[in-house]
Amino acid sequence: MRRRITVPLVAAGAVAATLTVAAPAQAHGYVSAPPSRQALCAQGRVPDCGQIKYEPQSVEGPKGLKSCNAGIAQFAVLNDDSRGWPATSVGSSLTFTWVNTARHATSNWEYWIGNTRVGVVNGNGQQPGATVSHTVNLGGFSGRQKILAVWNISDTANAFYSCIDVQIGGGGSTPTPTPTTSPTPRPTTSPTTAPTTPPPTGGSWTSGRAYQVGDQVTYGGLTYRCRQAHTAIPGWEPPNVPALWQQV
Repeated sequence: MRRRITVPLVAAGAVAATLTVAAPAQAHGYVSAPPSRQALCAQGRVPDCGQIKYEPQSVEGPKGLKSCNAGIAQFAVLNDDSRGWPATSVGSSLTFTWVNTARHATSNWEYWIGNTRVGVVNGNGQQPGATVSHTVNLGGFSGRQKILAVWNISDTANAFYSCIDVQIGGGGSTPTPTPTTSPTPRPTTSPTTAPTTPPPTGGSWTSGRAYQVGDQVTYGGLTYRCRQAHTAIPGWEPPNVPALWQQV
């Protein structure tokens, strides 16, 4: 499904320039931990990724595909196994965390290694949280593997796709730290009992703090502007979620 973006996005620098390219509509979701290929591009850890750097959440295509780019031409870099994608060293089980920037009613989530489905989680047609985590048993596999994670939407014919490179059993290519606990979904607004405070306009990024569109924070020596209102949680540091933060 290909539709023109109709909601306003933050217009600045390179992000604004990319809006001339037709893309899947709005923001949706992708695997942030272990970092998927689109997450690595968004973080700048793999260079020259093109359009996907600015919208890692938009890899949407018909259900049943086995490609990393969902058949979207401008995301073809995600299919290129020769790019030297960093692989996360993992054990015999692995927890995947999705960042859902649009919370679609869900049929299920699937995890594939080649033609083998190694995990499936039923969504029961319900709307998921802002983050979702699943632990998958990788027993029977070892060495470097490419895992295809699929989020099947219940009320459309489409799904969202993420490819994650791992080294099962350790050793091998560049290890990447993953969260030791699954993030818990939080409300995007502060509880009504919380005191009213002006939106933060500076300071360091802080987990557990509510941010509004336009707020600016510093992280890792860089400054970021909030693109979508949310409450910060571990794993949502500004470099990791470009759908929520834009470097300025």
